[in-house]
Amino acid sequence: MTQWEKNLAELGITLPPVVAPVAAYIPAIRTGSLVYTSGQLPFVNGQLSAVGKVGAEVSIEEAEEAARLCALNALAAVHDLVGLDAVVRIVKVVGFVASAPGFGDQPVVINGASEFLGQVFGDAGKHARSAVGVSELPRNTPVEVELIAEVR
Repeated sequence: MTQWEKNLAELGITLPPVVAPVAAYIPAIRTGSLVYTSGQLPFVNGQLSAVGKVGAEVSIEEAEEAARLCALNALAAVHDLVGLDAVVRIVKVVGFVASAPGFGDQPVVINGASEFLGQVFGDAGKHARSAVGVSELPRNTPVEVELIAEVR
């Protein structure tokens, strides 16, 4: 078991199976020393953890948890492609938040993903980031997260 996997185990988390693509893309792709994940939704056992707009049907707390689940699903995609032990660091996170009119706390929502990655990878989980508010996301999900990881 690698350090990253030990950290997940200490958090009481196991990597889920990779979420099957819902359109014409693959979950992750490697080029050189980087792995890019496709946008991941907060699926748990094939179901979205929440639906709706953040700031309306979905609370900030529910959205933060959804962002964490998105990051977990992104790690599953990385693990399936290269193995979690190959990760050197998380380079970048991009988070999209389906936002109700007037909602402006997208960075708080995406902290759910960023803080989770910090718990798993420590300093190697510190990353550049964008948190973007959008009017709609696939399947009425409140959050979508993609990441870029440097790998060995």
